[in-house]
Amino acid sequence: MTTAAATAEATPVAPAAPATRGLRLPSAYTILIGLIVAVAIATWIIPAGRYDFNADGTPIPGTYHAVEATPARILRDSLTAPINGMYGITGADGTISYYNSGELFGAIDVALFILIIGGFLGVTMQTGAIQSGIARIVQRLHGRERLMIPVLMAIFALGGTTFGMAEESLAFYVLIITVMVAAGYDSVTGAAILLLGCGIGVMGSTINPFATGIASGFAGTSIDAGLIGRLVILVVGTIVGTWWVMRYSARVKADPSRSLVAANRTEIDAHFLAGTAGDTDTGPMTGKQKVVLVLFFLAFLVMIVGIVPWSDLGISFIPTLAWWFPEMTASFLLFSILIGIAGGTSESKFVDGFVNGARDLLGVALIIGIARGVTVIMTNGQITDTVLNAAEQAVSGLGGVAFINLMFALFLPLSFLIPSSSGLATVAMPIMAPLASFANVAPELVVTAYQTGNGIVNLVTPTSAVVMGGLAIARVGYGTWLKFVWPVLIVLAVLCMVVMSAAVLLK
Repeated sequence: MTTAAATAEATPVAPAAPATRGLRLPSAYTILIGLIVAVAIATWIIPAGRYDFNADGTPIPGTYHAVEATPARILRDSLTAPINGMYGITGADGTISYYNSGELFGAIDVALFILIIGGFLGVTMQTGAIQSGIARIVQRLHGRERLMIPVLMAIFALGGTTFGMAEESLAFYVLIITVMVAAGYDSVTGAAILLLGCGIGVMGSTINPFATGIASGFAGTSIDAGLIGRLVILVVGTIVGTWWVMRYSARVKADPSRSLVAANRTEIDAHFLAGTAGDTDTGPMTGKQKVVLVLFFLAFLVMIVGIVPWSDLGISFIPTLAWWFPEMTASFLLFSILIGIAGGTSESKFVDGFVNGARDLLGVALIIGIARGVTVIMTNGQITDTVLNAAEQAVSGLGGVAFINLMFALFLPLSFLIPSSSGLATVAMPIMAPLASFANVAPELVVTAYQTGNGIVNLVTPTSAVVMGGLAIARVGYGTWLKFVWPVLIVLAVLCMVVMSAAVLLK
């Protein structure tokens, strides 16, 4: 069977959908720029204020005080926010500017990682190994393609709950979506496997040192406290998310017109299947292609080994390398070169493939910087602590069940403003966790409220590089994603509230 035949058999062609009227959200770029302007205006309305901080940079409860307002210059700061979001530096006074000296705040490390991943995929695709491998997978799983969905979602949920797999998942989008499209599904299915798989895993974090670990430390409790409740949220949430994706994918495969991207599906499918259709026979793979595939998957394995804090998980036989984006980027650059050599690619062809692959993900890299710009405006306008202080006042004096559910509800807007799980834990937990004792609530439940609220919001927030970057790779509009995922969000929110309320009552 040829690759073309396999693709034609597995992928029904969606009929052109007629133009529809109704609400149509603008592009991700426009949404994010609009948010930046809206937050810049908010800095003129919301009073400026700050907490006092310990030597380790954590806020001290009860020390909030008003400070001199530093409202944003609407035009100038809105235009420079994406630039600061890309390579702004946090200065000694806490402001973010590309002229500061200090710690990198911008997302240039993530953006460069995305560009290198694009080049890595471009070089790999040139060898034909991925195309041949996908065709063989589709052939072998013909009639059983749905099995890939629960298996993949369980794997990504495991990554989310153990080491907070989020930005790292961006490396997998092109591969997963291409496999799903070749199997007869659409790009929404592929994006949902990753966004819901990793996202629900992070929401139900069990031993994630970047979320649960940091938050537990600030709450003065151990990382395993509250583990049973979080396991319930993880397992039930993953089942719900998997069922929803499988339900949608089955409908799309049976009737392509029911795809949420039906109007553009032919173009989207052609983009992901480019190079997988042709007259090449999918007989035995060449030796070079087999070596390329081994190197391809080894690149991801090396990344996972490098970033997981094995020592924090009690594993001593694997070294903790403490990698982050610079090391991951360098690793994929190395594997790009190795794959080019193994595939017998000439120097000029290698450069062309790498540059063209990086160009395909340039839009994704830009979106990541723009998304980070929203937080830049809030930080420089000194309104983040004001919002946090309002949350502190709102939960004071409540009973146990009301306290934990309101705490969960407050972490939703806080997570929108501070999408980073570790960043939110550092800023909010020193303020929120001490309040639990006044409501006779265990501090580990505040940790659960924080990570579930943050996890749910990070499935949809446009300030998240993972959401906007992943959707951009999948060519799925933000409005389309909201239409797909909102029922799951409601179920997950109810699940979290029920589990936390039960934990308070059973104490």
